[in-house]
Amino acid sequence: MRHRPVVVWQPPVVPDDELLDFTCPRCAEPAQARLYGPCPSCRQQLRDEQAGERRDVVAAAYEPKVNVTPNAVALKD
Repeated sequence: MRHRPVVVWQPPVVPDDELLDFTCPRCAEPAQARLYGPCPSCRQQLRDEQAGERRDVVAAAYEPKVNVTPNAVALKD
């Protein structure tokens, strides 16, 4: 029986010092960054506009539904 070799996908290696030249999709200004996306000034503006305040959320205690019937075997006399 012949076995096929196992091929493992590995993401392409992009050096940290290699920057892409592109136009910012938000403000249409020229930008340089490692990955495509908003320029640093647009990113900061988005953080300022969209960031929410942290708050603690308390979940309500679980209460079973009223229409749930108990196990018939457990109620057997």
